[in-house]
Amino acid sequence: MSEVEGTGPGSTTTAGKKGLKANAIGFWEGLSIGLDATAPAYSIAAVLGSMVVVAGIHAPAVIWLSFVPMFLIAGAFLYMNRADTDCGTTFSWVTRAMGPWIGWIGGWAVFTTGVLVIGSLADVAARYLFVMVGADDLAANRTVVITVAVVIVLVMTWLCVRGTEASAKFQVWLVFAQVGALLLFVLVAVVRLFMGNLPAGATNPDWSWLSPSGLTSDQLVSGLLIGVFIYWGWESAVNLSEESEDGDTAPGRAGIWSTVILVVTYLGVGIVTIAAGGVDFVTGYDDDDALFGAIGDLVLGPFAFILLLSIITSGIASTQTTILPASRVSLSMASAGAFPKIFSRIHPSYGTPSFSTWFIGGVAILWYVGASAVSDNFLFDSISALSLMIAFYYALTGVACAIYWRRRLFTSVKAFLFIGVGPLVGAATLFYLLFESVRSLADPEASYSGTSVLGVGLPLAIAVFFLGLGLVLMLVWRFSVGAAFFSRKGFETVSDAVALAALGPTRPGAALPKDGE
Repeated sequence: MSEVEGTGPGSTTTAGKKGLKANAIGFWEGLSIGLDATAPAYSIAAVLGSMVVVAGIHAPAVIWLSFVPMFLIAGAFLYMNRADTDCGTTFSWVTRAMGPWIGWIGGWAVFTTGVLVIGSLADVAARYLFVMVGADDLAANRTVVITVAVVIVLVMTWLCVRGTEASAKFQVWLVFAQVGALLLFVLVAVVRLFMGNLPAGATNPDWSWLSPSGLTSDQLVSGLLIGVFIYWGWESAVNLSEESEDGDTAPGRAGIWSTVILVVTYLGVGIVTIAAGGVDFVTGYDDDDALFGAIGDLVLGPFAFILLLSIITSGIASTQTTILPASRVSLSMASAGAFPKIFSRIHPSYGTPSFSTWFIGGVAILWYVGASAVSDNFLFDSISALSLMIAFYYALTGVACAIYWRRRLFTSVKAFLFIGVGPLVGAATLFYLLFESVRSLADPEASYSGTSVLGVGLPLAIAVFFLGLGLVLMLVWRFSVGAAFFSRKGFETVSDAVALAALGPTRPGAALPKDGE
């Protein structure tokens, strides 16, 4: 197979080339966006009960083990962004490394995750807003909640169009509110545990909670299937690389640090929640995000609203930061000739992909309202389908990293471990979890609705539907106006200049080998 050398940031799409506003955000804004995109408060509240049901007192071990593949894939994003600073991330990188067909599907997977989840995130914010102010009747009124959620999506979409700087500043405030509330909860819980004035059922944490040695293989896999996806979203900072200062390095570092801060936050919250409430208390909230309301009352008393406020900010922040990557990927695909040209339209004043952003917001609203009209269980099943798409495009990125950097993997221990082995181990783990998720979601009884579609569960059917839709659209594009894009060869490799800048010489004064040597 012929090989083409990748050109790196110097001659790939550089900041501003697509019309995006260059240097709009810095490292700290990117870090805030990466953190907020995961919706940490809501994510841990929604899954901790299920983790404890599966792993018991060893749920904290599942939390840090779930971090490992995400950290390894974050390394792949770091080095791929160093070589190709493109807001399309997975789409652009997989296209270079594995060819246009797989690259297109990778981009489509990123695009569809936004469509599926944006409305649900706004739904969380709307529902907990009413819960916090004591309006439980309104929180239970689906028409009211859906209406407020749609307004939230529209406002967040408008803010994304209004400018990346404005979005980033908003996210900085939200991340302080969200993570600050979680850390305050952890601090108060630790103090009360130390003083021994929590209700009966509280127990002191133990180092053994962090050990997976007490878990069976089935418990470990089941825990990872739950835990891995609470880290999803950190790469949103990398999608803004073309709008960032030091766009080839800072966004990748923001992604890495996002995963590290998340695992520390999740471990702290998970450990003190189990310690303060006890295992039996936490397992009573299996797959129930009401856990934070209950544990907040237990630990914070009259200040329990702080935890509810963290979930509200979590939903709002993640609504906005999930719009960002989907809109940037569609912009990148359009700029490469893989999507209709209208998706590359940039707002003349704000330097943002205005059409892509409004399109993502609009389609997300249609899906959310339509799914909610069918039933809440249908909406929840559509969220379950996300795990398949997330695992797929993360794993593709890990493989693409090793392929794109393949000529450099044996030039240093750093390259071998962090660009080769790490991303491939992360990808293999996620592909395995993808396989296990398919097996699990194939059972209709494992879904919220219990509905069988052609013999499989509704979440798997939804994922297959979107995959099939993507394949159809890809073929239509290929045989209509997209022939030029699909003629790309793929199997490119990183340039000497980029590799030298990222890795340094193999020994003092030595240059990296030229391609073909």
